[in-house]
Amino acid sequence: MERRVLFISPRPEDAALISRMLAPAFIRCDHVAGYQEARRRLAEECYGSILTEANLVDGDWRDVLGLALGLDATPAVIVTHRFADEGFWDEVLNLGCYDMLAQPFDPREVRRIVTLACSQVPSKPVSGMTPGLRTASAAS
Repeated sequence: MERRVLFISPRPEDAALISRMLAPAFIRCDHVAGYQEARRRLAEECYGSILTEANLVDGDWRDVLGLALGLDATPAVIVTHRFADEGFWDEVLNLGCYDMLAQPFDPREVRRIVTLACSQVPSKPVSGMTPGLRTASAAS
């Protein structure tokens, strides 16, 4: 089975960089620019993991996590942020994301985390959506 990650970022140059970093691990990286586009893509295709920028033009990482948790098979969600601190990392993990990647990206760390995330067996959470999450439609 092909290992795939969906990268949600308004920066195509970051998508090209992530794709090059993951190529040696034989992980295909698809790119979408925002939450709504990701929603459409995830309705059509399955991914082992989702890598998302913390802040998107039309949502944020909480919206993406809520979307992932609503899928039949929940992909691991990894959040990336340029100015993340320990408190942000704690919040991301405590709400149910798989991990966080700091920017600028370290190729070995990107490969390590995404490879491990794609190796997880996607599952449906027992209790549904993680408390404290909102979806883009609820946030509007």
